Amino acid sequence: MIEALTQAHAAVVGVQVRAAEGARSADTLGRERAGSGVVIGPDGLVLTIGYLMLEADNIQLVTQDGRTVPARPVAYDLATGFGLLRPVLPLRGVRPVPLGSVDGLKQGDALMAAIGGTEGDVAMTHLVNTRPFSGYWEYHIESAVFTSPPIGNHSGAPLFNQRGELLGIGSLFVGDALGDGRRLPGNMFVPVDLLKPILAELQQNGTTRASRRPWLGVSSTEQGGRVQVVRIAPDSPAQAAGLEPGDVLLAIDGTRIDSLETFYKRLWQHANPDDEVQLTVLQGSTIRQFTIKAVDRMTVIRKPGGI
Repeated sequence: MIEALTQAHAAVVGVQVRAAEGARSADTLGRERAGSGVVIGPDGLVLTIGYLMLEADNIQLVTQDGRTVPARPVAYDLATGFGLLRPVLPLRGVRPVPLGSVDGLKQGDALMAAIGGTEGDVAMTHLVNTRPFSGYWEYHIESAVFTSPPIGNHSGAPLFNQRGELLGIGSLFVGDALGDGRRLPGNMFVPVDLLKPILAELQQNGTTRASRRPWLGVSSTEQGGRVQVVRIAPDSPAQAAGLEPGDVLLAIDGTRIDSLETFYKRLWQHANPDDEVQLTVLQGSTIRQFTIKAVDRMTVIRKPGGI
């Protein structure tokens, strides 16, 4: 086990990114970003979390022996949140890790999370839950991995089982790793089970067909069956339509909104990313109807050279 985990840790790299001037994502993610990735391909292909490399114009990989190697973006998948990078120069002596699966994991299983770069580290953590996850930024996956205790720089951090197989990529710090409103600090990881069916498509096309879907530009919270807007992205369809922070989303296309999951899944049923969407909204004390022309999110973000 020690040998397997040591080898897995050796494949972890630091990821340093500078976003392009004028990048939309800089408002929420900043221009300078740092996290981790892990080598999964014999050609040095690196898997990380996609928001690190979103709209990047400069990407550097940092190996554990302190070498800095420039990298190019290969793919960004909006649907899962994964990102792929490839070093411009070979990563000498780094072997790719095998992809595992979260199937068969049990609550309480001991796992290893790793952080890359010159100050990289490893930490033992435990599986506390696997369940669907809806993010405030128009994001949903059917299965996410939740661990505790949390690690610090979780962005892109790989999660391994005791055989040194890659299980997931770090995305978030959460306060409710157990779910059902129970408080326990931890991390959410995107499982590599979601990567396996799309890996070839990502390398060939730079994204997936599932990522071509309507986007409104609302960030929302969910509590007790109530979905409320907390932020409107600048120059987004939601802003153009007149939605405001504080609005409560009541229905979409006539379907009652009682959760983020319901909201997103009904939105993504539209066949075309630029379809018109009907929203019923409580704005102040008034119920209003909005017709919003959605857009394909992938068309409004800067694509780094390579994708």
